[in-house]
Amino acid sequence: MRLNNYISSTGICSRREADKLIQQKKVLINGKIAQVGQTVEPGDIVKVNGKKLIQKKNDVYIALNKPVGITCTTERHIKGNIIDYINYPERIFPVGRLDKPSEGLIILTNDGSIVNKILRSENNHEKEYVVTVNKNITQSFIEDMSNGVRIFNPVTNKHVVTKKCKVTKVNNRTFKIVLSQGLNRQIRRMCDAFGYEVIKLQRVRIMDLTLKGIAPGKWRKLTPKEVEGLLK
Repeated sequence: MRLNNYISSTGICSRREADKLIQQKKVLINGKIAQVGQTVEPGDIVKVNGKKLIQKKNDVYIALNKPVGITCTTERHIKGNIIDYINYPERIFPVGRLDKPSEGLIILTNDGSIVNKILRSENNHEKEYVVTVNKNITQSFIEDMSNGVRIFNPVTNKHVVTKKCKVTKVNNRTFKIVLSQGLNRQIRRMCDAFGYEVIKLQRVRIMDLTLKGIAPGKWRKLTPKEVEGLLK
């Protein structure tokens, strides 16, 4: 297992924070200063700041129907953060994001190994959304949204054309969209490119997981079968 995943699996921090600790030479493997990208083998002793790490035996997987106004961050000083909202007794973190004005399905876990499996666009894992906009939807809007939209990506500071996706009209001002990407505020930026403003955005599905049985603002643990589906 990669070292940053191993550290994250103990619950002390995220993978990104683990990489920082490694870069700061605060991590030892069998008494030697560890390197970023190093792997941990069975029997290895890993210490952070002199303290031996012990892997958690029980991974936690939670599905939350996130309400509007909750921020998907582990930063506890931010008011309305998702961690304080759920108030789970063990350290967990959200897989991906739903921006503060959006609502719907999001997964939280303490298993750092599933993050890339779910989020990497090349894995083509579907995420489905129901979106309401501020004016009537035209057929050309549906077609243009489906065929890829040129938007600005603030993460790379460049424009990018989104992947082709499935868009279907629900009613005059509501449509469904299925994405395999997760760019920053992607749907809102796509709509904005055609002069539409998003009034409501709800994620209703991640892969085979749906909101069925989860009331707004509530959460539940995933079943073993659901977890197996995520880890495939």
